[in-house]
This record gives sequence, C-alpha cells and structure tokens, in this order.
Amino acid sequence: MAEIIKNRYEFVVLFDVENGNPNGDPDAGNLPRVDPESGYGLVTDVCLKRKIRNYVETVKEDAPGYRIYIKENVPLNRSDNEAYQALGTDEKKIKELKKSTPDVDKKIRDFMCENFYDIRTFGAVMTTFVKAALNCGQVRGPVQLGFARSIDPIITQEVTITRVAITTEADAEKKSTEMGRKNIVPYGLYRVEGYISANLARKVTGFTEDDLELLWEAIINMFEIDHSAARGKMAVRELIVFKHSKELGDCPAYRLFDAVEVKKKDNVVYPRKYQDYTVTIHEEQIPDTVEVQRKI
Repeated sequence: MAEIIKNRYEFVVLFDVENGNPNGDPDAGNLPRVDPESGYGLVTDVCLKRKIRNYVETVKEDAPGYRIYIKENVPLNRSDNEAYQALGTDEKKIKELKKSTPDVDKKIRDFMCENFYDIRTFGAVMTTFVKAALNCGQVRGPVQLGFARSIDPIITQEVTITRVAITTEADAEKKSTEMGRKNIVPYGLYRVEGYISANLARKVTGFTEDDLELLWEAIINMFEIDHSAARGKMAVRELIVFKHSKELGDCPAYRLFDAVEVKKKDNVVYPRKYQDYTVTIHEEQIPDTVEVQRKI
C-alpha cells in the first residue's frame, strides 16, 4: 500500500488560452469571467477541479480506489449508499447501528475516502437535506486551489458566426442560415496557486504519494483530453512545486508564492503567446529546507 504523504506542499500553475473562453460566466451570458474592477480574467477553482477529475476518470476508468464522486449523471446518494451497504445498513437502520457502534461515522467516511479519489484529494460535503437522506458526513481535503487570475487584464471579444442549423420548421421556411456569437479571449496567461496539507492527509483522508503523483500528472494534462472549439487552445505551461521538509511546513505559503514572478517582457504591448512573458523564481527568498521542483 502506498505511503501517506509526509510533507507539506504549495504549488503554482500557469496556463494560457488562445482564442477561446476558459471559463464562461452564466450570470453574464457565458462571457469569460472577468474581475469588473481590474479587468483581470478569472477561472474558478471548481472549473479546474472538474478538469482534474475528468483526467483521473479517463486514465483510471473507475479502477478500485480511483473512482470519482462528483460526476455527471450519477446522483450523490447513489454513491453514498455504497458506504451504507458496506456496513450492512441503510438510512432507516443507521441510527440503531450508531448506538451499538460508536465509530460508525468514521467507518463511513473512511470508506468514501478509500474508494473515491476526488474525496481523498479535495474533500466533499456528503450530507444532503432531503427526505430519507444518506449522510456520509463532511471531509476536508488536503488539496485546495484558489481562483486562477490572468497576469494582465484581458479583452473579451465577441465573434459573429453564420450557422446553417435552423432551429424550427417555421424558421426554415423563411431562411437558410442564422447568426450566432462566440465570446473569446484572444490571449490570456493565468496563474493559480494551490496548497497540499500532509496533516489533513494523515488525519483525515489518507492521501498518498501515489495520489500525489497522479495529481501532478492530472494538472499537467488537464486540458489535453478536454479540448473543444469553445475553449480554444489551452495548455498548462508551468507547474512549480514547493516541497517542505516536514508535515506542517517550513515557512508561510505567501513567501513561496511571492518568489515566483511572472511579467510581460518590456517590448511587448499586447501579449499573444506564452513567450511574451518571463517566469523567474527568486530562490534567494526561499528557505533552504524547501525544495523547488519545476514539473514542466
């Protein structure tokens, strides 16, 4: 069995988009997400976690211990019920079982962590407030991501397209084409920062060294199996990992994040490719006990 991680980690991911919409905002007609004050582009943590889940599901194909809890067309209670069945109970008998077995909540939680990679990694709220609900508790995962933000303000562009797919029979009698629109970012380089707690891995979910390597693989390749015309050309350009020497870490995370400087080159006015930026790691700001790894 793989060993549970013993070191704290922080990491920085740089990814870019060219002529695509990296994360549409449903509250703004699916326009690319933008900070309205600064004009910087945003991509939510939920969007990035979805890419990671999709990669793991594709690679592992529901292998034991690597199933995905939050997935399309699978109600959460269907997966929750598996933990109850493993204990030989159901939502009607669980109260009696808890009286005779005080650690039943931990057994349910451990079952979910052992069987579902995304619970073991990101955690999950497995409590639903509906009639006869199955309650598997809440798990705080060791891996946490923030929102991604573009290095420079982005410009969203609306592109008008002609489509031959007519919606109704009535419209088909009047016209042979319709007009449509796509919203894109001509180019944007985004940065997201993440945290991995060895303490939570040991105490709660059992996140292992094998799980960690799969996470790095998934981050590096999360756009490679998810290309679409709407998202344009997206790619992970950098994965910079900071490995602490101990479980609780050697320094505050912000010191490590501040050591990674991403800036536009002086002669570039409108960035249109990754090479228009420079990425510098100021190693003099990093304690000697923290190992720096550039995975790409």
